[in-house]
Amino acid sequence: MKLSRERFYLASGYLAGLCIVLIMLIILAQIVGRLLGFIIPSAEDFSGYCLAAATFFGLAYTFRSGGHIRVTLLIHHLPPTVSKVLELVVLLLALLLTTFMTYYTFHLVWESYIFGEVSYGYIPIPIWIPQVPLGLGALALNLAVLDDLIAMLRGRETSYKQHEDELNLEEV
Repeated sequence: MKLSRERFYLASGYLAGLCIVLIMLIILAQIVGRLLGFIIPSAEDFSGYCLAAATFFGLAYTFRSGGHIRVTLLIHHLPPTVSKVLELVVLLLALLLTTFMTYYTFHLVWESYIFGEVSYGYIPIPIWIPQVPLGLGALALNLAVLDDLIAMLRGRETSYKQHEDELNLEEV
């Protein structure tokens, strides 16, 4: 089960990378098109959708690999028991916030689908289609936070802490 979760987080990271590559290809096509005298319809819209998808898909992978900014100056100077309690409280708050974000992101997708919202660009796209990756990325982050919260409650080290220790060793 752990392997499948790790693959899910890795797939989320790869999807974020794919979206960045798509942005590059769209912008490159737009540049070449302008040089050759034609336009790429809704290029700005599609690159914006890819940017939002890349951001949300990258959240879980970045969290698991210790890439999110953490204020460790305080945590490292606290006694270990106080530090663990503080980490637990922060993970609980993160779980509440990510659950809230995931719920309302999917609620937004559902409302966009129900009301039939479309984009205003040259190519009208149903808005729920580019919103789905946002919900999936939020769900991946939610699961990653829950995964680390369960690991901490079981007495294991969290994924971001493992990578944080690796990064600290590399800096020395």
